[in-house]
Amino acid sequence: MKNLVIVLVFLSFTLNVFSQAKKPTIMIVPSDVWCNNNGYMMEFDNQGKAVKIPDYKKALQSNTDLLLVISKINELMAERGFPLKNLESAIKTLEGESAEDAMLTSKSGNGVSESPIDKLKKTAKADIWMQLTWSINATGPKKSITFNLQGLDAYTDKQVSGASGTGQPSFTAELPVLLEEAVLSHIDNFNSQLQKHFDDLFANGREIIVRIKKFDSFDGDLESEYEGEELGTIIENWISANTVQGRFNTTDATENMMLFEQVRIPLFDDKNKAVDARGWLKGLQKTLKDKYTIDSKLMMKGLGQAQLVIGEK
Repeated sequence: MKNLVIVLVFLSFTLNVFSQAKKPTIMIVPSDVWCNNNGYMMEFDNQGKAVKIPDYKKALQSNTDLLLVISKINELMAERGFPLKNLESAIKTLEGESAEDAMLTSKSGNGVSESPIDKLKKTAKADIWMQLTWSINATGPKKSITFNLQGLDAYTDKQVSGASGTGQPSFTAELPVLLEEAVLSHIDNFNSQLQKHFDDLFANGREIIVRIKKFDSFDGDLESEYEGEELGTIIENWISANTVQGRFNTTDATENMMLFEQVRIPLFDDKNKAVDARGWLKGLQKTLKDKYTIDSKLMMKGLGQAQLVIGEK
């Protein structure tokens, strides 16, 4: 009897932990290829160079099929317990924050180039961008759909899951039905890959890139000593102490700059609030100011790249 009670308590604990397991948040977007093929692209100025990127707003306002496809994928993912962000709502939120002009010019106030897509990612705050491409095939009266799904980590743009295939030919002309028939046999494996990646992030931290530079006005450099230690060493020690399991690579280091890659930061802080690159690096900024009276400016490029420039605000 005692053993039975222990087993039941263990099962109850296990089920409770499983039910509280966090899943990645996902936002579905049409792929660059689909947008380009359908004429939904725009240009922005990236430090004097014209760059073409998808115009999601125009696509959503002009293409009914896109709305139907996103709605169907949302439905299939929701049935499997994955939280979803809505692309259209994210764009409206971005505009509601009076960021439309900045989005179109792609220039942040501190001089670091930031694309409209980067700004959208920061607004949406999704862990995974789910890129979708599809095309309809016709063989006589029958139709089928060929699709490609790519799960991209929003911070690193690395593909972490994928699925592709062609559905069976059908007499139906309804796009959502064709899509569901084509995707159903692949979506569980796709979601399994997404969850595996998110579990790795939860255990080992989210991956970001950190750059340290200095203003010319700074009286010193990264080799200057503070309390018997070089500034570069102080920075490296802080990163080591505040990464998950001390995981990071010092890719480059000189008296004027440092580059840290594969920097693993926690997904959540002690208050269970999501941590991003900006919030995490503010800790280093505060340490330099409070302990060494060193001012610095924190700059961002997208979700996964943060830059701290030493010497002034």
